[in-house]
Amino acid sequence: MSVAAVVACGGAAVWLMGVGDSQAHRARLLFAGGGALGTGPPSWERVSSGLRRVRARTGPEWWALVAGAVIALLGASVLPLVVGAAGVPLLRRVRRTGEARREQERRGDAVIALCGALAGEVRAGRQPGEALLRAAGDTGGLGDAQALVLAAARFGGDVPGALDDAARQPGADGLLGLAACWGVAVDRGAGLAAGLDRLEGALRAERDQRADLRAQLAGSRSTAVMLAGLPVLGLLLGTAMGADPLHVLLHSGAGLGCLLVGGVLEALGLWWALRIVRGAEAV
Repeated sequence: MSVAAVVACGGAAVWLMGVGDSQAHRARLLFAGGGALGTGPPSWERVSSGLRRVRARTGPEWWALVAGAVIALLGASVLPLVVGAAGVPLLRRVRRTGEARREQERRGDAVIALCGALAGEVRAGRQPGEALLRAAGDTGGLGDAQALVLAAARFGGDVPGALDDAARQPGADGLLGLAACWGVAVDRGAGLAAGLDRLEGALRAERDQRADLRAQLAGSRSTAVMLAGLPVLGLLLGTAMGADPLHVLLHSGAGLGCLLVGGVLEALGLWWALRIVRGAEAV
């Protein structure tokens, strides 16, 4: 029964994640090799290509639905399936938040690299506009606003203003310092390379401080997640002892009440612990 349930849930998950791509897949099979079905790529290549497309179109949050389906079959209740379906958008939001944070960190690293490259180009004897064109092309530290900043540098426009606009991107706050260095160097004749060196050092020290703080808080975050998973361990132990905790939780009034109260307290505790960690990282 358990094996059949797992197989059925796996097939349902693959069908759900691959829906919408079947029509295009059939069209590719039909017209592969000039219309002959037998002249297309080997079947294992088609399967591999289909799996890659499924992975590209979906995220790991769909495993919550698969897990909910498995528990629903094992516990003979539709409630875990509903909870798993509700967890998909929540996990998707968590994943996208992590991706946005990593993109912000990559943009900050690119800004630091831009300051260092620009300082080197200026020391090599190039004019600030030409140096910015070369440094930005090598590092990509200007992000989505690179075209506007480079146009201002190439045609004598307002480079500090363009840098201020580019600094509105998440993680690109260092461009505000670059704009200030540029304005001081152009208006007052100060050394641009020296200012860029100090700016690069300050940005690098700030990045290293954030990384060190995140490493120190990693243990607290891991502890919170581990404690949140202890109820699952309790269910597994109860099942191993023959107590059938899923039946008690899903098919009795007291069990449903305990499940509701425990789930709310679990979610609140995990949210509060992670909120404390994020607050410490933001200091």
